[in-house]
Order: sequence, then C-alpha cells, then structure tokens
Amino acid sequence: MNAKTLLASVFVIASAGIAQAADPIIVATNIANVPFEFQDGSGTLMGFEVDIMRLVGEKLGRPVEFQEIPFQSLFAAVQSSRSDVAIGSITITPKRLESVAFTQPVFDADQCLTVGAKSGIEGVEGMSGKALAVITGTTGEIWATDSEGKLKFGSIARYEGNQDPMMDIATGRIDGFVHDCPIDAYYIKDKPQFKIVATIPTNEQFGLMLPKNSPLLDDVNKVITELKEGGQMAELHQKWFGMAPAKDSSTVKVLPVPAL
Repeated sequence: MNAKTLLASVFVIASAGIAQAADPIIVATNIANVPFEFQDGSGTLMGFEVDIMRLVGEKLGRPVEFQEIPFQSLFAAVQSSRSDVAIGSITITPKRLESVAFTQPVFDADQCLTVGAKSGIEGVEGMSGKALAVITGTTGEIWATDSEGKLKFGSIARYEGNQDPMMDIATGRIDGFVHDCPIDAYYIKDKPQFKIVATIPTNEQFGLMLPKNSPLLDDVNKVITELKEGGQMAELHQKWFGMAPAKDSSTVKVLPVPAL
C-alpha cells in the first residue's frame, strides 16, 4: 500500500468513526408528563428527564432526537429498537426487566390520589362507587386493578397522559386520579381546585429504559453516575421539583444497574 492509499484509508476510517459518533440517540418520550417531559407554550420540549437525556447526549458527543409516543407504546418502541432510550417516569419492575433494560434509578416515588378540592373525598376509601382515572400501563393502573375488589370503584377510566384526567376532575367527569406523587404535586401546586388526599406507598424507582442488551446502556449509565457525583442531578431535582433531593435518594446515590 503506497502512502497516498494509506492516507486515503485512514481518512475514510476516521470519517466513518466521526459519523458513527455523531449518530443521534433516538429517545421515545411521553410528553404529557409534567414535570418529567412536557412542552411549554411555544412547543419547546422540557422537563427533568429531558434535561438528563440532553446532558447524556452532550457528554457522549451525540445529538438527541425526541419522538413523541404515548406511555403504553414506549415499551414496544425500545423492544423493537426503533428507539434507543425511552423516558416517561417509567417504574423499574422485575416484570419489565424480562423484556427491557434500565439504567440505575434516577428518581423515587409513590402513588397519590388527587381529587377536586370540594369533592368531599378524603382518602382512597372515599372512591367507593366513584369514577377513578389512571394512565394505561402504569403502576397506578396496576394498583387500581388490584384494589378494585376491595374499594369497589364505580369505574376505572384509562388515559394516555396526566393532563386530561385533571381536566376531567375539574369538569366532574372523573372523581379521582391515581398517579405518581411528584407529577400530581407539580401539576396542582398553583391550582387550588385540586387536592391530594392520599399517598399510596409503592416505593417505586424510575430509570431510563433501553432495549435489552443495548450497547448504549453502559455509556448512558456511566454518564448518570457522573451527573450524580458531580451534583448536576441534584441541581435538576431542585430546578424541577423546587427542593433538594433526599441525600439517600436514587437521584443522588449511585446505584447498580437493575437486574433480575
């Protein structure tokens, strides 16, 4: 091989490497999920997990492209590898780990029951005979299904995002909504027509979801570790939830990658 051919080969290899490094990370996103993923009035995507993914892309030297997908469809998006990562305050569970992978946890949560402030409902027992809203495929739906026999809900309505159930509570179509506590608390903080009347301990942890055996998992997880150790995760928590995370929470504590 002469010098000219060698230089050309090196250029081609280097160019291929640069192109590969610049491949976008495709992120499936449930955008009706304030304050984790949502659009502002101008249509700009923002939120706690959106910021995490942008920092991941920045540290890996790759652009990030977000795809709007309903929550229930996030799983198929990563299982089929149409998306590299999915975000949507997704709870890590043993059942889900059978078909997908997760990064180390980044957020801890329970479920909360939100009702109209003048509804007279003061707890989950007050939902007997009432219309309950949940989001399809979530741990809130699992809890509602498991509790239906005991609490005897009048009906369970299933939604794809967290804003429509709140609007239906306001109009009287729905009596209560069970969903992640931090999401409900953020949504109603300046809306006195709603109130949270019960916390349902589920001890959940959210992670970023990837295809099983994804080659990207280690890289993304290492960045999350860096963000925790460098204090950026705590800063994002303060930014989006108005308070510092607990010192032993998964937002700041480096944890192992979940496994069966």
